[in-house]
Amino acid sequence: MNRIVQGAHEALAIAKGELDPEEYTVTVPQYIDVRKIRKKLGMTQAAFARVFGFSVATLRHWEQQKRIPEGPARAYLTVIDREPDAVRKALCRID
Repeated sequence: MNRIVQGAHEALAIAKGELDPEEYTVTVPQYIDVRKIRKKLGMTQAAFARVFGFSVATLRHWEQQKRIPEGPARAYLTVIDREPDAVRKALCRID
């Protein structure tokens, strides 16, 4: 939670012109273990795919290493790994 608050403070400082956004870089890992992330969350493939918006087939291909997630998917999976509750909250549908 502290990382989220810290990030919010930094975003505000950037918006106010107090911090230079060029000083912040995003590092996307070259490899990500999708199965490990899913198992850490205690989810089935179907549940993980449904909750985070992937197709089950894509998830299976990643886990079987038949395909490798592209950069944006690796970034998203990294966020899921580090802050799954924040992702769930952000994606929650309010009807």
